[in-house]
Amino acid sequence: MQLGQISPVKAASAPVARKINSAEKAAIVVRFLMAEGANVPIDSLPENLQAELTQQMGSLRLIDRTTLIQVVEEFANELEQTGLTFPAGIAGALSEMDGEISANAAVQIRKRTGVRASGDPWERLRTLEPEKLLPLIEEESIEVAAVLLFKIDVKKAAQMLGQMPGERARRITYAISLTNSVTPDAVERIGLALTTQLGDEPVRAFTNPPVDRLGAIFNSSRSATRDDLLEGLDSQDQEFATKVRKAIFTFKHIATRIDARDIAAVLRGVDNATLITALAGATVSPLKESADFILSNMSSRIADQIREAVQERGTVSDEGGENAMSDVVANARELAQNGEILLIESVDA
Repeated sequence: MQLGQISPVKAASAPVARKINSAEKAAIVVRFLMAEGANVPIDSLPENLQAELTQQMGSLRLIDRTTLIQVVEEFANELEQTGLTFPAGIAGALSEMDGEISANAAVQIRKRTGVRASGDPWERLRTLEPEKLLPLIEEESIEVAAVLLFKIDVKKAAQMLGQMPGERARRITYAISLTNSVTPDAVERIGLALTTQLGDEPVRAFTNPPVDRLGAIFNSSRSATRDDLLEGLDSQDQEFATKVRKAIFTFKHIATRIDARDIAAVLRGVDNATLITALAGATVSPLKESADFILSNMSSRIADQIREAVQERGTVSDEGGENAMSDVVANARELAQNGEILLIESVDA
């Protein structure tokens, strides 16, 4: 062959991307994002999709650069074309609308569609008080009760054991020692079963119990009014009246229900004029005991100054004294509600 007849060298052809399916594309995109340091919330996917994604990532092994670029560009184009996304299915929609629709509407939708509540069922169970949790496990097996007590706050668990019959409490205590063999799937199913029982209850118009609400009202009432109403409650329902008394916290309870070490914290939110008026009005028992308790837990110098100021203040009106005492008590209640101090339980009112 002569030189002039030699054919020109052909240019190298461009690499061709592999043919891959949608599941493989998803795995490639997730792996690329993770390699770039992005936080991909894979655990929010249904478990079957998590398993399929993991299987795909394990089977792909090596992806050439051309295929990677094509998949990533396709993914980016789809994102740019997306204007709005909606949650998948009724369960997703209910989760998205949580807090925006009424609890009653949510219950009706779940009953009509058969969709159970999403999320971790134990989050809801942990918020319940022992009085609400005990009926849930009364008819359940020892093993289910043991899992519940293992999952909730230790103080609540201790209260529940104390309210159970001795034999059942002992059996549950032993069963807790065997919970290491319980699988995560079984724990989730137990949580779902227990929360389903809660879902069967009708939605209440008022979330706080009547005892707490009435106790709060009595806390803000004049002592004469409060005593009269409590006497009436005693004649109608003595058990309910006793519970209301436990929910009441007034100035006379300071000496018996506040730890001496917490007095300084309570007084930090009370101005001197209010404190002097309150102490000047607390001249009869049991109010005087609380006044003396407050003074005895101050420094000697400040306590002497307050006593002198109280003497100079002289007699105060019943209304003025009660208003000042209510301010002191309101500050103590606020600290207790915020968890800054702990009120000692009492049955007296």
